[in-house]
Amino acid sequence: MGKVSVGLNGWRFDEEEIFTEDGEWRDVTAMPEDTRTRLVRLQTVIGKPCDACYLIHGEAEKSSCNVAEVVYGEPMDELVLCGDHEADFLFWFRERGGESLAGEETFRDAFHEWFDDGGRAPEGYGGIEHVESNPDDLPDLPDPQEVYDREAELLADERPDFEQEGVRVIEDDEADGEEAAASGAASVESDAAGDGGSDETGDDDGLSTDDLDLNREYPGSN
Repeated sequence: MGKVSVGLNGWRFDEEEIFTEDGEWRDVTAMPEDTRTRLVRLQTVIGKPCDACYLIHGEAEKSSCNVAEVVYGEPMDELVLCGDHEADFLFWFRERGGESLAGEETFRDAFHEWFDDGGRAPEGYGGIEHVESNPDDLPDLPDPQEVYDREAELLADERPDFEQEGVRVIEDDEADGEEAAASGAASVESDAAGDGGSDETGDDDGLSTDDLDLNREYPGSN
């Protein structure tokens, strides 16, 4: 087995680390930590607007952004870019000091600052020829619900979503709010039952609430 990209170009995975011999996804808990982290993080960044496009168009013109096609950097500080702006990133990385920031928390912000100040690759600057694979040959990505509890922060992202229907991710604070609301409702019902809802023997009816549905491979320098 070799290496394969999943969902976006850029990050590459050893096939034997993510697939079984039958070509199905391994249990995420059995994957190496770095592999699992990147795979889970992809669940959030796939389908997001290109970072560079968003710096140009902003929230008001978000629909003018291209969908990201490639991901670079480390999970939680990654850059997602469209094909039109990948060359700008590669120029910054190779020629403007980006490589020295690889693995640093300032990686993404540094590129954003350079690009927002007008930094661009020279016209015709060479990019990377990605190895294309047939998406139909890959099984569907594992359900991120499998790892919500263990990898919750990887599923949160500050980037905006395009205006389209899709999977709704419940953020931690939202889930906590729902739990608190459910707990409060149960408490009110319990108080009401205690005030006037007991039977002749004095025993309160039992109350219950329903369960809530709650590698890194950087481009080489020239």
